[in-house]
Amino acid sequence: MSQTRRLAAILAADVAGYSRLMGVDEEGTLERLKALRRELVDPKLAEHHGRIVKTTGDGLLVEFASVVDAVRSAVEVQQAMPERNTSVAADSRIEWRIGINLGDVIVEGDDLYGDGVNIAARIEALADPGGVLVSNTVHEQVRDRLPFVFEDLGEQQVKNIVRPVRVYRVRDLGVAAKTLVAPTSPALPLPDKPSIAVLPFANMSGDPEQEYFADGMVEEIITALSRIRRLFVIARNSSFTYKGQAVDVKQVGHELGVRYVLEGSVRKADDRVRITAQLIDAATGGHLWVDRFDGAHDDVFALQDKVASSVAGAIEPTLQAAETARSAHRLTADLTAYDLYLRALAMSQPRKLYSCSRKRSLVIRITDRRSPWPLTGA
Repeated sequence: MSQTRRLAAILAADVAGYSRLMGVDEEGTLERLKALRRELVDPKLAEHHGRIVKTTGDGLLVEFASVVDAVRSAVEVQQAMPERNTSVAADSRIEWRIGINLGDVIVEGDDLYGDGVNIAARIEALADPGGVLVSNTVHEQVRDRLPFVFEDLGEQQVKNIVRPVRVYRVRDLGVAAKTLVAPTSPALPLPDKPSIAVLPFANMSGDPEQEYFADGMVEEIITALSRIRRLFVIARNSSFTYKGQAVDVKQVGHELGVRYVLEGSVRKADDRVRITAQLIDAATGGHLWVDRFDGAHDDVFALQDKVASSVAGAIEPTLQAAETARSAHRLTADLTAYDLYLRALAMSQPRKLYSCSRKRSLVIRITDRRSPWPLTGA
C-alpha cells in the first residue's frame, strides 16, 4: 500500500478513568458513552469537518484540515459536557481529555501515522478531565483567531518524543472572564514581610491515585517555607480551597493577601517522577523562578523532602532579590524616617554630610544595605 504525507491537525481524545467506570458499571458506562458519541461528540466533529480516523474503545483519533476547526470542536464538546452530566452521579460521569497537535503525518489508506499523531496522543494524556491541551504549533496558528485564553504550561517531556513539547491549556473566554473580573470583596492587606501561598500542584499523570503524592508534595513545601522566619506563609487549609480550579494568580493574591504564589505540577511515568514549580508575582503575574525536579518513586518521603528543601532553598534568595528590587522603587515622604536615616549615616560616616530638601515635601528611598531584607517605608 502506497504512503503519502500531508500536514494535518490531529485531535486525540479519551475518557478519563474509563477502566474504573467500566469496573463499577460496565453496561451503564458503555451505553452512556455510545449515547454521547451519537448525540454530541460525533455530530460536533462532523460539523467542524473532522474525520474520525480510528476509535479505540474509549478513545478517538480525528483528522482536521483546519486547526481552527479542531480547537473549536474540542472546546464546544467540553462546554456541552457539564450539562450532559448534571443528572449523573459524580463517580459515574464521563469526562473527556483532549489533545491537539498540528504536524506532518504519514497517510496509509484511511489510517495516519507519525510524530504528528503521536504528539497529539501524548498531549491528550497530560490533559485534566474536561480539559483541552494543544501543542505550540497549534497555539501559534489559532491564538489570534479564536476567542479563547491559552495558558502556557511550559515544555513537557513526553514519552517516545525526543524533544520537549510546549503545551498550552485552552480555556473558554467566557469562563475565564468570570474568574478574572475584579472581585467585589476588598483585598486583604499585605503583611509587613514577604508573603506566599503554595497552591495545590496539578496531577499531570492521568492517575487519580497520584493525587496523594501531589498533595503531600505541597504540604512538605509549605512546611519547609514556614521554617523561614522572614516569610509569611499561607496555611494549607486556605490554599487548598483552590484545588481543582483554574484560578488567576492575581485573584489568589487579592483573596489571600499575598504577594507571591507558588504553583506546579507532578507527573509520573513508570517509576520516575517529574515535579515542576514556578514562583509568580501575584501583583504583576510575572514569573520570578521556574525549575523542575526528577527522581525515583521508590522512596516517596525521601523524594518529597529533597524537593521541598530544594524549592525552599531556591525561593528564599529569589524573594530576597525581588523584595530588594521592589523596595528600591518604593518612595516615602516620612520626614521622621528620613531624619533618623541621616542620623544613622552621620554616626557611621561622620565626615560626610547628607542633606536633601525639596520645599515642603520630601521624597526618599530607604534601603539598609547591611540587612538581607529591605526596609519598608510609609
